[in-house]
Amino acid sequence: MKFTDGLWLVRDGININGAVQNYVVEKTAEGLTAVTQTTPITGRAATLNSTLLTVKFHSPLPGVVGVKIIHNDGVVDHGPAFELTKGTGDHVQIEETEAQTVLISGGLRVVINKGTHWSVDFYRGDERITGSGFKSMAYITDQDGNTFMREELDLGVGEFVYGLGERFTAFVKNGQVVDIWNKDGGTSSEQAYKNIPFYVTSKGYGVFVNHPELVSYEIASEKVKKAQFSVAGQSLEYFVIEGPSIKEVITKYTSLTGKPALPPAWTFGLWLTTSFTTDYDEATVNSFVEGMAERDLPLHVFHFDCFWMREYQWTDFQWDPRVFPDPVGMLKRLKEKGLKICVWINSYIGQRSPLFEEGKKNGYLIKKANGDVYQTDLWQAGMGLVDFTNPAACEWYAGYLRDLVDMGVDSFKTDFGERIPTDVVYFDGSDPQKMHNYYTQLYNKVVFEVLEEKLGKNEAAVFARSATAGGQQFPVHWGGDCYADYESMAESLRGGLSLGLSGFGFWSHDIGGFENTAPAHVFKRWLAFGLLSSHSRLHGSTSYRVPWAYDDEAVDVTRFFTKLKCSLMPYLYDVAGQAHEQGWASMRAMVMEFPEDPTCEILDRQYMLGDSLLVAPIFQENGEVKYYLPAGRWTHLLSGETVQGGSWRKETYDFFSLPLFVRQNSLLATGSVDTRPDYDFADGVKFGLYSLEDGASTTATVRDINGAPELTVKAGRKGSTISVTAEGSGKAFTLAVKDLGTIASVDGADLADASTVSVKAGAKSVAFTITLN
Repeated sequence: MKFTDGLWLVRDGININGAVQNYVVEKTAEGLTAVTQTTPITGRAATLNSTLLTVKFHSPLPGVVGVKIIHNDGVVDHGPAFELTKGTGDHVQIEETEAQTVLISGGLRVVINKGTHWSVDFYRGDERITGSGFKSMAYITDQDGNTFMREELDLGVGEFVYGLGERFTAFVKNGQVVDIWNKDGGTSSEQAYKNIPFYVTSKGYGVFVNHPELVSYEIASEKVKKAQFSVAGQSLEYFVIEGPSIKEVITKYTSLTGKPALPPAWTFGLWLTTSFTTDYDEATVNSFVEGMAERDLPLHVFHFDCFWMREYQWTDFQWDPRVFPDPVGMLKRLKEKGLKICVWINSYIGQRSPLFEEGKKNGYLIKKANGDVYQTDLWQAGMGLVDFTNPAACEWYAGYLRDLVDMGVDSFKTDFGERIPTDVVYFDGSDPQKMHNYYTQLYNKVVFEVLEEKLGKNEAAVFARSATAGGQQFPVHWGGDCYADYESMAESLRGGLSLGLSGFGFWSHDIGGFENTAPAHVFKRWLAFGLLSSHSRLHGSTSYRVPWAYDDEAVDVTRFFTKLKCSLMPYLYDVAGQAHEQGWASMRAMVMEFPEDPTCEILDRQYMLGDSLLVAPIFQENGEVKYYLPAGRWTHLLSGETVQGGSWRKETYDFFSLPLFVRQNSLLATGSVDTRPDYDFADGVKFGLYSLEDGASTTATVRDINGAPELTVKAGRKGSTISVTAEGSGKAFTLAVKDLGTIASVDGADLADASTVSVKAGAKSVAFTITLN
């Protein structure tokens, strides 16, 4: 929201009371409290009829400092509030001089100026990373009596801002106006399904605004050297999070707001859906499943979209008896074919659903101020919304989900959650402005916890469209409604990369596009992108997404990349473990892995899949692609070609390849199975040691099906000697050297120019030395 009229003037009807002078700074049990005036105090008379701002500083975690700016402190907070980690503050140090008061938390220092010119500066060591200057913190009123709190944090020269949720606009957010307000706007608009009030910058720090309601950002837009954010009301709280790297910022941010759960390994396989409005009785479903099997297309999850329930009755959790006369038997028959089952749900109850009367009678639906059930005809006729602030409503909703899990359902696609009204009353008295974005958190939490309760930890996964801060705890999320063209494919990737820089570990998209039907060439290019994404789903709106609906080559491309992904699961599941433990996205923006390379700061048409694989999807019919390789040696995973990075490359690929490069100094684990994603990853695992530099070392971890490390292999090079150690499973594995010449000997035993070492099973700990020719 803009308040000023250029650099010098204020907009008509706006009154800004900005912090100009420090009055006092006091130590508290939580940290520091500063009081600042919005007019200079020149004498006693100047203290009358004036506005003060109270600024509280605290630190829940090392390297994380919270700042709360308060005008009137008598406002009742009706909630909801983000569930944040609350630390003890024992790590905080306070230092004081005549000129400054300093709060120290980990590598972050906050310096409060005691002088007549108000300023708060954030330092990493001796480097000032950002700050709030004269009049930046402000209490603002407008001519209609509305009140706002604003902060402006400095941006440096060449500093880029990323994140703020799954945004399909430009990847670098500088120059953008961003409103944190969940909407169902598709991928071709400035609106977003997943609005996250958190950004991270190329300078290696992040800022999280601790407000679930509308947060209005002006990112180098209203004032080009400021990242400005404002909220309605009488207070504003934000956290500055120091890295120093983007990856470390995200680790700390997810320590504050919650780590992503680890999805079960089966979710990484190929999902096929009925699509939205198409026909899908059991015969049709079987034709798809059998068609995949007949064509040797590995399929792992089958999803039933909306019309598994009868029209107008969404959501009633009942299989439409006209189409599915024997749902229990059908699910049993599908699961006997090795499939997991997902079904579509939402949190809305149409008036023709038998659940509507139940919900109305028992107070389970959101109400208007006069006590009526809130209803709308948008989406479903007479639709009401489940009130997840009511524990009894949560249990009511969860009970129907449990019945479906008992029937054989393994996952739920939790659609919608964005169209949440603000002229309503909640059971627990929550502020409807705050509940608009937060509603999705309660919705997905109820569903995720049912799956965890019924299936066990590390066996729960939803397929969610909407989210707010903390939503990363309930994966997986997908990109929403996109068109079937290259432009939407690219904007979907931008959204996924932005979401990954907002603390979300797992992300997917509709392969081939949701709206309309893609030409075969778009579908085939999207297949490569989709099967080199965290999660992979074939889904559409009014047409089927089975590969043979496009052409015979699409079948072959599907087979090739599905099997490739399955064979990469030992590596990909370790990447998933890193997402769970550190908060790092599986699909990482290039700047995340190469923060010192200025070219990587703006790249949004390629990404790192984990820390070792670079993927550059192709967005042109003729197969041309322009991509950038950072400095170092890179080996194409499919062709074996090794090239030197540090430059742009322009190439042409057929449908069975794309730029897919292994980073130098990587130890890449690949599996012995290419037909399913959930197998014993350590059994017969193969390690490729790529372009290991002299003096460098590298490590690879293979996890078991529950995500626990099972086998860890380390390799280090000195000259022509590579030392290898392996600990863990005691299972046999092989190690191949890539771009390192050939092997002369292992532990002195001549191997006659081999390229691969076979390590026998039996020992839990193995060490050997490779000598290169």
